[in-house]
Amino acid sequence: MKPMTEYTIVVRPDSNGTFVAYIPAIPGCHAWGKTTDEAGAELVNVFEMIREEYSEQKLPLPENVELVIAHAS
Repeated sequence: MKPMTEYTIVVRPDSNGTFVAYIPAIPGCHAWGKTTDEAGAELVNVFEMIREEYSEQKLPLPENVELVIAHAS
């Protein structure tokens, strides 16, 4: 199974003053925290739970996705 380091991870501020971290390639793989570090640490836990579920179901984890960052004008 792929490690989390093979995925693109996004960490961004949320509207309520916290941070959200997620892996766009894996549905449901997201976490929140008061800081970017806390959100990232929680994401590790979520990723491990999802990876275990995929493993139990004998499914491969999704492939990574490429992100394009664009700014609206």
